[in-house]
Amino acid sequence: MDFTLIGFIVYLGVVLVVGFITYRYNKTHRDFFIAGRRLNPWVAAFSERASGESAWLLLGLPGAALAAGFLEMWTALGCVLGIIFYWFIVAKGLRVESEKSDSITLPDFFAERTGREDKLIHVVSMLIVLFFFTFYLAAQFNGAGKVLNVTFGVPPVAGMAIGAAVIVFYTMMGGFFAVAWTDLIQGIIMIAALVVLPVIGLVAIAEQGHSLTTAVASAGDNFASVVGGKTGWAAVAVIIGGLSWGLGYMGQPHLLTRFMAIKDPKKIKTSRGIAIAWAIPGFFGAMMIGLVGLSLYGQGQFSDVEQIMPHLATTLLPAWLAGVFISAAIAAMMSTADSQLLVITSSVIEDFYHKTLGKEVSEKTLLRLSRLITIVVGAAGFLIAITSKKLIFALVSYAWAGLGASFGPALLLMLKWKKTTNQGVLAGMLTGSISTVVWSNIAVLNNFITVRFASFVLAFVAVIVVSLLTQKET
Repeated sequence: MDFTLIGFIVYLGVVLVVGFITYRYNKTHRDFFIAGRRLNPWVAAFSERASGESAWLLLGLPGAALAAGFLEMWTALGCVLGIIFYWFIVAKGLRVESEKSDSITLPDFFAERTGREDKLIHVVSMLIVLFFFTFYLAAQFNGAGKVLNVTFGVPPVAGMAIGAAVIVFYTMMGGFFAVAWTDLIQGIIMIAALVVLPVIGLVAIAEQGHSLTTAVASAGDNFASVVGGKTGWAAVAVIIGGLSWGLGYMGQPHLLTRFMAIKDPKKIKTSRGIAIAWAIPGFFGAMMIGLVGLSLYGQGQFSDVEQIMPHLATTLLPAWLAGVFISAAIAAMMSTADSQLLVITSSVIEDFYHKTLGKEVSEKTLLRLSRLITIVVGAAGFLIAITSKKLIFALVSYAWAGLGASFGPALLLMLKWKKTTNQGVLAGMLTGSISTVVWSNIAVLNNFITVRFASFVLAFVAVIVVSLLTQKET
């Protein structure tokens, strides 16, 4: 009896049942996109964490640590700091102000926050979301293919198809309610895997008479170095590159929507504590999975380093527990992909069809259109995934940089600086997206300083400069 397969099937059954149950809670398109602002603090916190940490955390970051060693500690630290920062600085302000302007999407908030609706912001925002989330969504479906291939021998394309079909179904049925409640389940499974699997791995290393540090060092001189053996500016660039992952959190629409959906702004403090308590062991656990894999197996055993997490689970754990933790990797992919599907759908329906084109139709029609777009976008994401050859880490890094720079500086300044204008917001979004595309494709620039840092800073400056220049026009 294959307990791993049984555990996985049970997990899929649970998330599908949630989709059926939450179907009846969607009466309007606002329910479908932000749950009518009715999320309790526990669900909001777990949903934010599960959606924030995709297949990248369970597969990509462990794979990066396997490939680079202790250098990836800066990535883990940067992400934790970014999470702490935006829960303290952004969450409450966005929740309160988005309700005042009756905004249910981030682009909608940008367009209406200054007191006048700006259709150009809606259109530009939608194009940015569609472009960068294309890569993000592809990474999640790619993750499903890898996990099912390593665990059950399912061909990667078939694995992607299974993952995509399940996600599209329960997202289309239950909308944000289904996404949030499945995220609660997925977040619990994910953190369990990220804590237990490294501990089991450390025990296995200790049984061989090594500590983690000595075991990693034995794999190669540079693996034990926190800067990968680099010196001078190259070492500084490594540190900035890792820490810069934290900047991306400021501009991820699928995460910021969680703040907008919390039922009571006063409960954000509770959600914040839960999210931070999840993030610290979660990120450092993911890094440890890669280091444990490097210590036990080295790099030569893997044609794809991002297979290390499911390999460790099936090698070190009882079959039934491996099944649960394999589900965690699928959960990580699903919890992000479903949120991204909703963001893309909301951008097309709310920001373009409803607000830009000015189509006034019934709530029932908007809800029906939202479900239809969810199916179409899911199919498109699957087609992109099966043609992509890049690693999950690389796909997410690109999308993370683009979204973070396009929306993060504009949001921070709009919440904290009263002189921010619509023109400044538009300039920041365009600068962030264009600089990400350009910087990423010029090797000498990317080697000098990471695109995640450069594009964010350039966009931040653009918002300030253009806002100051357009003060009299607002």
